[in-house]
Amino acid sequence: MRVILTLVAALALAGPAFAGRAVSLRPDAASGDSVVTLGDLFDGAGAAARVTVAERTGQTVVLDAAAVQAAARRAGLDWDNPDGLRKIVVRAGLSAGSAAAPAAGAGAAHGNVQVLTYTRSLNAGEIVQPTDLTWVKVAAAPADSPTEAEAVIGQAAKRPLRAGAVVLARDVGAAIVIKPGDTVTVTYEADGISLSLEGKAMGGAGVGESLVVLNTQSKKTVQAMVTGPGQAVVGPAAQDIKTARSLRYAAR
Repeated sequence: MRVILTLVAALALAGPAFAGRAVSLRPDAASGDSVVTLGDLFDGAGAAARVTVAERTGQTVVLDAAAVQAAARRAGLDWDNPDGLRKIVVRAGLSAGSAAAPAAGAGAAHGNVQVLTYTRSLNAGEIVQPTDLTWVKVAAAPADSPTEAEAVIGQAAKRPLRAGAVVLARDVGAAIVIKPGDTVTVTYEADGISLSLEGKAMGGAGVGESLVVLNTQSKKTVQAMVTGPGQAVVGPAAQDIKTARSLRYAAR
């Protein structure tokens, strides 16, 4: 019995030593070379800052947040992912030597350049996922080729897209979940108060986009943020969506 009590006491004293160093995710993670380290991702990484977690072959790389969290824990860091992120987008840093996007009207970029291509064929209306994209080297990049993966991820294909084809900005657009004339339930919630009304969509919009809704009873319009098919919010919830869009993924 005394041995057991001694062991329990020893573990209790050792507990704090096993606790990881608390770190916070950088709001705009960037890597200065071809590898992404814990120091690129987190403030306060300390000695673990040089631990490599991924390779970046293009202008951006999209990491799985759960995998990053696990890698951080193995290195003795504690990131609790308070925002519930699923993906983390890491950009090329200033020292990465990445070529700037062509200026408007400059035409295609030439030389040994990186472009996004599709890893699989997509049907019209399908949502582009991080795994649907990969960077490849080509002799010339079309002027309409995005320089960042997050510009395409989450967008919907406007037409059938072929695996291996170079990604073009005109290929994709916001996934429309509300069409003009659709009935929309607009909700307001704050301080324990919940109100809702039904109105008519005055345009089309995707999730996270702004939409004008006509109150068919008062004939007044409200600006709301779309949360899903036939659903939109105003008030604090709408402001939260706007803020999240401005911060954009650290990911999505």
